[in-house]
Amino acid sequence: MKLGKVVKSNSHCDYVVQLDDKLEVSNPPQAEDYGFGSFVKLEELGGRHWAVGLIYNTQLFNPTFLSNGPRLSSEPDPLFAPDLVTETRTLLGTVLVGTLEVEDDRTYGIHGIPRIVVPVNTPAYKMSEAEVHQFHRNQMQRPQFCYYSHLLRCGGSFAAQLTQQVLQELADSNLFPDADQRALEILCKELSWKNTMGAMR
Repeated sequence: MKLGKVVKSNSHCDYVVQLDDKLEVSNPPQAEDYGFGSFVKLEELGGRHWAVGLIYNTQLFNPTFLSNGPRLSSEPDPLFAPDLVTETRTLLGTVLVGTLEVEDDRTYGIHGIPRIVVPVNTPAYKMSEAEVHQFHRNQMQRPQFCYYSHLLRCGGSFAAQLTQQVLQELADSNLFPDADQRALEILCKELSWKNTMGAMR
C-alpha cells in the first residue's frame, strides 16, 4: 500500500514522508497503516528500490493553528477553496535501516545505512509481512538483525521504545530458529529492563 512520498530529509538516514490525503488519492492510508514502528520501503512503482525504513515519529502540520486571520463560518468547499483544505499535512519521520536486494528470484535484506541518497518525491509503501521477513534474511537466507545499535542511535526520542517494539514483533513472528529466537527474547528482556529502570530514575 502506498503511504505517500519523500518531501525532505533531516540527515542521510532520516527522511520525512508526506502522507497522501483524500484529495490526492481515492483510498488514502488509514491510521493503522502508518503506526509507530511500521516498516516502509522507498521505491518507484515497478522501478528502482532505494531503501527500507521504520516510522519513528509522526507530526501533524497545520499552518492555521493559532493564526489570527479571518476564518470561514462553515467547512470550505474543496472546489472553490482548495488552498484552504490542503494546508494540513501528516508527516512521517522515517529512519533508514537498510535495503532489499533481489538475486536469482530470492529477496534478502542488507542492513545498515544505505549509501545512496533517496530523491525527493520517491514513493513510500507499507511493507507486507512477507517483505519484512525477507528483509530479516541475509543472502544465505539465514535470519539477521544487524541494525540494532543503529536504531538505538538514530531512532529519535523514542529510539529505545521503537527498538523494543521491533524486537518484540520479530520474536512473536517466529521467523528465527531456536538459538536466534532465544537471543531475540534475551535482547527484548534486557531492553525492557533498561527502559523500566531508566523511567524510574
